[in-house]
Amino acid sequence: MNMHPSDLPKAPTRTTCPYCGVGCGVLAQPGPAGGATIAGDTEHPSNFGRLCSKGSALGETLSLDGRLLHPEIGAQRVSWDAALDATAEGFRRTLEAHGPEAIAIYLSGQLLTEDYYAANKLFKGFLGSANVDTNSRLCMSSSVAGHKRAFGADTVPGTYRDLETADLLVFVGSNAAWCHPVLYQRMLAAKAARGTKIVVIDPRGTATAEEADLHLPLAGGSDTALFCGLLVHLADEGRLDQAYVAAHTQGFDAALARAREIAPTLAATAAACDLPPADVAAFFELFATTERVVTLYSQGVNQAAQGTDKVGAILNCHLATGRIGREGMGPFSLTGQPNAMGGREVGGLANQLAAHMGFEPASIDRVRRFWDAPRMAEAEGLKAVDMFDAVARGEIKALWVMGTNPAVSMPRADAVRAALKRLDHFVVSENVASNDTLGAAPHIRLPAAAWGEKDGTVTNSERRISRQRPFLAPPGQTRPDWWAVAQVAKRLGFGEAFGWRTPGEVFREHAALSAFENEGTRDFDIGALAELDARDYDQLKPIQWPARQGAARTETRFFANGGFYTATGRANFVAVAPITPAATPDYRFPFRLNTGRIRDQWHTMTRTGKSQRLSSHLVEPFVEIHPEDAASEGLKDGGFARVTTAHGHVVLRVRAEPGQRRGSLFAPIHWNDETASHGRVGALVHAAVDPFSGQPDAKATPAAVAPLRFARQGFALTQGTLGALDPATWWAKATVPHGIGLLFATDHVVTLSEIFPDLEPGDEIVDYVDAGRGVARSAVFRDGALAACLFVAADRQENAWTFLRARLGEELTEGQVRSLLLAGRASDGAACGPLVCACHGVPKGVIETAIRAGAPDAAAVGAATKAGTNCGSCLPEIRRMLVDARALATA
Repeated sequence: MNMHPSDLPKAPTRTTCPYCGVGCGVLAQPGPAGGATIAGDTEHPSNFGRLCSKGSALGETLSLDGRLLHPEIGAQRVSWDAALDATAEGFRRTLEAHGPEAIAIYLSGQLLTEDYYAANKLFKGFLGSANVDTNSRLCMSSSVAGHKRAFGADTVPGTYRDLETADLLVFVGSNAAWCHPVLYQRMLAAKAARGTKIVVIDPRGTATAEEADLHLPLAGGSDTALFCGLLVHLADEGRLDQAYVAAHTQGFDAALARAREIAPTLAATAAACDLPPADVAAFFELFATTERVVTLYSQGVNQAAQGTDKVGAILNCHLATGRIGREGMGPFSLTGQPNAMGGREVGGLANQLAAHMGFEPASIDRVRRFWDAPRMAEAEGLKAVDMFDAVARGEIKALWVMGTNPAVSMPRADAVRAALKRLDHFVVSENVASNDTLGAAPHIRLPAAAWGEKDGTVTNSERRISRQRPFLAPPGQTRPDWWAVAQVAKRLGFGEAFGWRTPGEVFREHAALSAFENEGTRDFDIGALAELDARDYDQLKPIQWPARQGAARTETRFFANGGFYTATGRANFVAVAPITPAATPDYRFPFRLNTGRIRDQWHTMTRTGKSQRLSSHLVEPFVEIHPEDAASEGLKDGGFARVTTAHGHVVLRVRAEPGQRRGSLFAPIHWNDETASHGRVGALVHAAVDPFSGQPDAKATPAAVAPLRFARQGFALTQGTLGALDPATWWAKATVPHGIGLLFATDHVVTLSEIFPDLEPGDEIVDYVDAGRGVARSAVFRDGALAACLFVAADRQENAWTFLRARLGEELTEGQVRSLLLAGRASDGAACGPLVCACHGVPKGVIETAIRAGAPDAAAVGAATKAGTNCGSCLPEIRRMLVDARALATA
């Protein structure tokens, strides 16, 4: 299975980015000493050569440090045969003793479609268990449920081109500027060229909101009321497409009646959303009078206890106006992971079977016959939250976790981590040697291939299938996930059904199932790809589905002329559930905690955390709070807060942000026990779920905040190892050029020998101590170059950190050393400040210098510094700096 170095491609390999659902094409050129040079693929129709900050830094994430390279049983290295035998035996034993309800597999949108297909086939078709779910349950399952309820199938109607030809783009709960930046830049280009209007509906003042013509910072959870009000307005103003509604839909009257109960008037809508009536009226008028409207929604809609109804309320407005399936118009779900869509296609969710089929008797029989499955699951399995609750109760006794980190990402993550330790049989397929889930002591660890080594396909948000091709040799004994599943299946007696030799063979079977007894009755059909030979599969160009056998392969939209996948062929309008009165507030938890992503990090940082560029923008776990709330709670911007919910607490750096809504908090999800002492935000999130989708509500956990103060703060930088700190110390780790950095806050004295255990006798140590001010600064030089430094003071030392993080291994001038040790900051101020543009490595100080030199706008800043000229996700921050500079100049 291993690729010999001589077989590695000499020319750049066309592959696909492993981050968000945009699905950008990447050109990867292996380097002679490992790693790769990364560039955007100008021929890929998703990105046309552009990459975001994360994609641009992929070459920095390919090192083998921290990789799991060999199979292990009980933390002891074993052969693959021993690990696979033990994996199979554990599931066989559990099945015989407790039945299929006692086994489960938890998958990931990071997997390739072929991996997903193999796992789903084994568990649902041959082991009889539908307990097959995925971390995609946490990010887009409410969209799946909303699509199926309205359309009869999980169909994304439109294409990316619609986002460029629309005249109005409505973002709902989507910070696309940070989370889908390449696609967002395509939309901004359309705005500049065509005058496209942008409306952002989001409680937070995000980077996306800063570019909007209209921002509606509605009360959290009130999206349903807003779109119910819009439906009423469209009806009352005669803006419905009566012909489309009559010919292609059903249930409109009931949906409108319910909308009138929830939001009978514009004023009532504004009150329910806590918005100015004039702003609501402006949005309603824009939507009503603009034919080409695309409504884009993401986690702010999906991650809610009413997520499916939020999706339904949006879909109702598009169906009522016939704005669906035609160029430049329609609802559009922006998926968060690279292969969330592929997982949906093969049935990687517990309530799906395969090829967009559900657990209807006819579908169960069809898949059983296609697979020749001996023990077919005949009912839906447990969704993610219920699955881990069943683990905690001891009902699920054997679990295989593949390519994800639920001990960080699941709601009530501490309880999930504790539950994992109760399993009788716990298998983890991973490409890292250490994370929070592995910390729960799985019995078996299987080393998986990582991006750059994987071979298969992914599907992006517009239904476009792309190849992910290997360009690096699999290190150690790593293997593809589909291969590991097939080997376990063979040991369980199913070798003939899992006899694939290549991922292309898995894909062909998947494609054939999609067309099996289809005849146009199911939306997902890639039968035209079922006969690809090895060469065609290897050279497969990005292609949208459906790709039916014998049909022309063109850009495809759905539903412009009806043709829905319901029993009647008509779309279902949804009468959303009445909005229940708010529960009596719990005085202990007066805030609502909203969790989400930041610009330069990804999930639990096992990949992006390796990049020094991506670790330089927002370095520490933080909580955003409105300045007035911060003042009332005694919090200081840049200080610390203890954030507490019914499920746990964390300690986070405070960011007082005027764009944060009063009464709410925002904290990012990325930090974990590997990267921070007190940053596991998933441990705080409650387990309330949407009743239709089972998706957890990650946007409204009741929470409290309180100030926390430390006697001293500081940082350490080293090319070596870091020592252990006092358990009460707050810390966050970050990758820096040529080493590692640690930011900390503590009430204890931190000594040089404690933090740097590998000091050598010949090291030159230069110190500065001011005991009266509590300042201590030390620099360690080895062979004349900076090998480590420790700075401690009463408050943050951001300038020194941002200067020195890039100087490890370098020789410093005597003036630089004196300035740093005496003043605590670099003499070269332009080089200081946090990194603003991660793509080109441009810090804040360089941009400020360009603005002081007369750069009047972001374009001029880009011309002078390159900042903002690649993915554009830093442009909102640059524009804020320009505004601040103008305000300062006129003050």
